[in-house]
Amino acid sequence: MSTLALRGGTVVDSKGERKADLVIDQASGRLIEADGVSADQELDASGCAVVPGFVDLHVHLRQPGNEAAETIESGSRSAALGGFTAIVSMPNTDPCTDSAAVVNDVMALAANALCEIKPSAAITLGRDGVALAPMGELAALGVRMFTDDGTGLQDDQLMRRALEYASSLVVDDGADIVLSQHCEASALSQGGVMHEGGWSSRLGLPGQPAEAEELMVMRDIALSRLTGGRVHLQHLSTAGSVEMVRQAKADGLPVTAEATPHHFSLTDAACAGYDPVFKVHPPLRTDVDVEAIRTGLRDGTIDAVATDHAPHTADAKELPFDQAPPGMIGLETAFALAYTHLGLSLMEIVRLLATNPARIAGLSDRHGGPIVPGRLANLAVVDLSEQWVVDGAATASLSSNSPFHGHSVTGRVRHTIFEGEPVVIDGKATR
Repeated sequence: MSTLALRGGTVVDSKGERKADLVIDQASGRLIEADGVSADQELDASGCAVVPGFVDLHVHLRQPGNEAAETIESGSRSAALGGFTAIVSMPNTDPCTDSAAVVNDVMALAANALCEIKPSAAITLGRDGVALAPMGELAALGVRMFTDDGTGLQDDQLMRRALEYASSLVVDDGADIVLSQHCEASALSQGGVMHEGGWSSRLGLPGQPAEAEELMVMRDIALSRLTGGRVHLQHLSTAGSVEMVRQAKADGLPVTAEATPHHFSLTDAACAGYDPVFKVHPPLRTDVDVEAIRTGLRDGTIDAVATDHAPHTADAKELPFDQAPPGMIGLETAFALAYTHLGLSLMEIVRLLATNPARIAGLSDRHGGPIVPGRLANLAVVDLSEQWVVDGAATASLSSNSPFHGHSVTGRVRHTIFEGEPVVIDGKATR
């Protein structure tokens, strides 16, 4: 039996914090009892914390269709360097991930990835908001999350039907089917390229009001109450949205939510230089909104940190602000930004980056759970003392559109173990 040991680390998971060496049986990829075992290979975890590998509910891998910006291989390498052992890929590919053929293609391309790729699929065919995708067929292939991400589903009746359809599906693993919504009422947001407020007025740029997000949050909470369907609200960005989710949870509704690192650490003032790297949808909001997002993450209103990793080629992001595509990369900086900006304990950050997102995505059997013998070894080893400066051009992503280039942060991933295999050692990918 070939074995791998992690020596000298402090284990931090849902069971608490404890000093422990870990040993992995690499044939099965599972943790085994460490007492008295001399391993074939050892990794130094001294001075570090060993945590469940992170799970990202919101990643754009661009393949198929836009491989110049990202591929499944490059995106998974970037994810592994950020401590992620599973990511949910978004369906706004070309062709759209709305059929069995494309889902199977994504799964085949992901076979040798450095983390688990869990494809989501579109709610509607072509993400055009007109006809429902064959969710039953796609759920049978393993899809557990459906989203028209990049476009909010505008038709109220169609969203109701989608929730009822999803709620009726029964899958082998017993997981719920989740509709993941990009909350944006297009009639209000159309033409807006940043948050509508003081900065958009000063810069002479058309804005998107907070109400464009909040109207759809309100509607989907109401439809969840009506149908009993599970709704996951993507990249919340406004104080009003956070408060509505807080009330929905108090009412016992099956509603979950995520927020991005850029929405808890940057404001619309970052757009003052007209640099398109700060253009994103939903847009960067105000100081009040940023503090509301942080509070929502701290008190459990917002369940997960998700990156909305959205790579774009340099040519695309060098267009004028109003013409450039929205989006930012973020897989390799998510943990450090959460640790630097949220003021939370590592255990609480594990909840936001691993435990909760694994549960929402239906991956708790192999990701995000306690670090105990018998579990698959999907782990990240993090150095909480390392201070470093983000270099957007030095990531494994094929794109470099990071809004955090030059920012000083604390906390870095040293090693990542995926299904018992070390895919990152001392901050470098092994393949």
